[in-house]
Amino acid sequence: MRAIVLDAPGVPEALEIREVSVPKPRLGWVLIRVKAFGLNRSELHTRSGLADGVTFPRVLGIEATGVVAECPGGEFEAGQQVVAMMGGMGRTFDGGYAEYTCVPASQVIAFRSELDWSVLGAVPEMLQTAYGSLTIGLDAQPGQAILIRGGTSSVGMATAVLAKQRGMTVFSTTRSPGKTSALKDLGVDHVFIDNGDVAKQVRAVLPDGVHAALELVGTPTLPDTLAATRVHGVVCFTGMLSNEWIVKDFYPIGYLPRGVRLSAYGGDAGDLPAAVLQGFLDAVAAGTAVVPIDQVYAFDESVAAHTAMESGDTKGKLVVTT
Repeated sequence: MRAIVLDAPGVPEALEIREVSVPKPRLGWVLIRVKAFGLNRSELHTRSGLADGVTFPRVLGIEATGVVAECPGGEFEAGQQVVAMMGGMGRTFDGGYAEYTCVPASQVIAFRSELDWSVLGAVPEMLQTAYGSLTIGLDAQPGQAILIRGGTSSVGMATAVLAKQRGMTVFSTTRSPGKTSALKDLGVDHVFIDNGDVAKQVRAVLPDGVHAALELVGTPTLPDTLAATRVHGVVCFTGMLSNEWIVKDFYPIGYLPRGVRLSAYGGDAGDLPAAVLQGFLDAVAAGTAVVPIDQVYAFDESVAAHTAMESGDTKGKLVVTT
């Protein structure tokens, strides 16, 4: 099979397509014929040498979408459409950047859909992170107002879609005025250009601040995101598009606004119920939900895909089809 292999951290060109052996699944594992996979900042961190616990050479990819090729334990039937994510994929064992990937059955979720593989490949990690952030990280409720900091990231856009489905008022940020329309097309109620003082813009619309805020940029913007949140509101730290995630010299009383709560979310496949995945795909097929995709690449365009992801100029998910 073909696989995209990284021998050591480096530039996008360090990703090389090679012929390698198809992995053999053991009991409790599933061999998946990969049809498409989404790109994630996590893989950029690994490629850049910022991830812990990674051994090389490594096939990257914390997610994959395809069909079951083999399943010795019988957890899934051959030919079943599945997604797989997390659980060490692309870090402690080879991940989804290949024509086949072998993963623990616990990281696999079955579904049925006639959507294009390029669309299906964008969904698993994006949906899991957005759904987990809303439910576990924020306990978001209908009628609440939510601020999404880093709104044109794939997770930010997916969160906006899910939040609107929940009847929430959505505030989203972008650094680029040219990306405003992409957020408006998703149904975002208020789009703010991130000038570093988003809290002032939020409170001009909602003087008490938002009920919930999703931090996807990282620690550089976290204080301002906290300042945009009302008393008893919750900020969930999920992403670090800035590649900065450590708060130095953290003094809670001085750092956290009075009565504002700070949580974090880093999830796994178990946080995405099969019914939620199927329901979202059905909604996309029915035209009542959208999958925010920026661009779809062919397998041999992986270097270009990583270059685009690193540029920060994308809006939505980057997908590679096999």
